[in-house]
Amino acid sequence: MKDLARDSEGRNDSFAEPQAAEVQVRVRLLTISSEEAEQRIDNFLLRICKGVPKSHIYRVLRSGEVRVNKGRVDQTYRLREGDVVRVPPIRVAEKTGPAAPAAEFRILLEDAHVLVIDKPAGVAVHGGSGVSYGVIEQLRAARPQAKFLELVHRLDRDTSGILMLAKKRSALTNLHEQIREGRLDKRYFALVKGEWKNGRQHVKLPLHKYSTPDGERRVRVQADGMPSHTVFNLVRRFGEYALLEAELKTGRTHQIRVHLAATGFPIVGDDKYGDFGLNKALQKAEGSRIAFRRMFLHAWQLTFAHPETGSPVTLKAPLPKDCEDFLRSLQPTGNIAG
Repeated sequence: MKDLARDSEGRNDSFAEPQAAEVQVRVRLLTISSEEAEQRIDNFLLRICKGVPKSHIYRVLRSGEVRVNKGRVDQTYRLREGDVVRVPPIRVAEKTGPAAPAAEFRILLEDAHVLVIDKPAGVAVHGGSGVSYGVIEQLRAARPQAKFLELVHRLDRDTSGILMLAKKRSALTNLHEQIREGRLDKRYFALVKGEWKNGRQHVKLPLHKYSTPDGERRVRVQADGMPSHTVFNLVRRFGEYALLEAELKTGRTHQIRVHLAATGFPIVGDDKYGDFGLNKALQKAEGSRIAFRRMFLHAWQLTFAHPETGSPVTLKAPLPKDCEDFLRSLQPTGNIAG
């Protein structure tokens, strides 16, 4: 079966193309393992019923065709270890198009609980919004034996750097709790043009998500938006450019990009919130400066408590070669302490 349905992590939940074949699945009785416990029944069904739209999943839940321990449950029921789930026959669409190609990425840490990779720029973390597949689909294809593999957090498609995935539901739950409580520390490198004055600067601007008329997701500063907080540290000046370290105190969509643009220092190469004239000019070399054709935003450091042992873990991903080469082609003007 090909994965047409997408789960609550934001992936596409549309049904198959008109030419897709349909297969009748028999009644299944599934016993919930410790790793499957504590999740909602609707999310569990979305995960195991590949090719079924959300609307149909909720329909069979409301009808009582799905049973847990021979009894009816609603969509908010949280599964317990040992529960026996009756999954009724559901017509599943089988996609005729190509599957996500298997791929591996540079691994920073892997054990029985987590997988942390260094994601290259230009690769989406998951399919959807016009993207057929992303990191998660490619890793699942490369690891068909994996019983569980889910994204812990997101990176924008054009952002490179550290991306964490959970290999157990218990790890995912633990790491999400760390994120909610602000105990997971994520830091990024961003390059901006202009005279950045402060060695350390707090930006607290509320952010509001919206969609453009063509359906593109955007974010803007708005008084009634979600509270958002980023701390920027000046790392080094490169002539008229400044390399900043961004500490995320909240984790809103496009937070670093919008906070910098709102303060008058858009990220070099940002095609949504950036200086489009500058971005175009940088695509061609000039003097000693080489051409640069991507957004200069890189998730370089991640600190968290290991979900099994509780021990602190700090991982680092150096700047990609294209970013390093671009900085070398600029004129450095000394290190910045602190």
